[in-house]
Amino acid sequence: MTRIQCSSTDANPLATQAGMFRGWRVVAGAFGVTLVGFGSAYTFSVFVAPLQQAFGASRGAASLVFSLAGFLYFGLGVLSGPLADRFGARRLALAGMLLVGLGLALAGLAQRLEQVYLAYGLGVGLGVGLAYVPVLGAVQRWFTRRRGLASGLAVSGIGVGTLLLPPLAALLVERLGWRGAYLSLGVLALVLGLAAAWLVEDDPRRHGLGPDGDPPNAGAAARAAQGATVCEALRAPAFWRLYAACLLCSFSVFLPFVHLVPYAEAHGVPLASAVLLLGLIGIGSTAGRFLLGGLLDRIGRGRALLALFAGMALALAGWALASGFWALAAFALVYGTVYGAWVAVLPAVVMDHFGGRSVSGIIGALYTSVAVGTLAGPTAAGFAFDLRHSYQWPIWLGVALNVLAVGVMLRQSSPAGARA
Repeated sequence: MTRIQCSSTDANPLATQAGMFRGWRVVAGAFGVTLVGFGSAYTFSVFVAPLQQAFGASRGAASLVFSLAGFLYFGLGVLSGPLADRFGARRLALAGMLLVGLGLALAGLAQRLEQVYLAYGLGVGLGVGLAYVPVLGAVQRWFTRRRGLASGLAVSGIGVGTLLLPPLAALLVERLGWRGAYLSLGVLALVLGLAAAWLVEDDPRRHGLGPDGDPPNAGAAARAAQGATVCEALRAPAFWRLYAACLLCSFSVFLPFVHLVPYAEAHGVPLASAVLLLGLIGIGSTAGRFLLGGLLDRIGRGRALLALFAGMALALAGWALASGFWALAAFALVYGTVYGAWVAVLPAVVMDHFGGRSVSGIIGALYTSVAVGTLAGPTAAGFAFDLRHSYQWPIWLGVALNVLAVGVMLRQSSPAGARA
């Protein structure tokens, strides 16, 4: 199995001899795709109460809408990754953004909750699933020395989308109702998402470049084209340890995106302030990706991932103890920072361990672990609330599972390329 041995960093990582390195345009496209896709998905907390009222649904039944979408957009990576390796990330990203826009718009026309499952769950779920892993895989091929930074910048679109789109959705719901809000978000997703997807390109060698703008025949370029196939990765113990840790973590990782607003409202926080908590997760997430991406390159991405699982457990424990707005705001900022760094480092860790030959497919296979947790976690938390009128049990379970993830990762050895 080929592993990446990274060299020292350039003095100016953003430029090459011919000017701005084309890889940063790919990063910008991935940033836009993740902003639109995940920003649209994470508006769902704003729609929980309106959907319950409109269709007479329980908290658990309404939460299932998001869980279905989350299961699809992480689970589909096992198919979209290999498809991107074969047909190109841009085509998958364009199709994905088209589905996201249509899914949101059709959700606004639904007459039954089951139709919301189909429109939002399939539209947003399939759309993000088609786009997310391919654009992340594309970014990995364009960088070696600054892979952690590039990955962090690319997925920081998730944080910015979480900051901007939920407050926008709340405003649209107030002005237009939940149906008009979904229709408006659908149009926005089509316009911005398709434009961003067009910037994504797969391989620097098609432009006579290697990773980081080096000559195409340089050692780094040759190594980036080598590595494990998906089948080889699936036979590696390192993959399954990483898979198990991500599965444990993912049962709780998206609980705040669905339940933080209802949790805050149950503790007397007005809706307008509760929605701001999602924005604070977005601020923390963006900071985690921008500020920690380069740091993770220096301290070792494998060790950083271990620390992030521990940080997730501590942050969730803080949520369980919080009740007022300011305590919840502190949780949102800390959690967002840890979550953002976790999302940023995962693709780079995969590339470090298994190389670039089938990186999209391997990332997609890994993300099926997150898909299972996303399907089960938020929905189970919703039904737990229906039974006990409290979120304490699911939150503390999330703490325990992240501690178990730390134990799993303690057995993971660092690959040669885990330090940039």
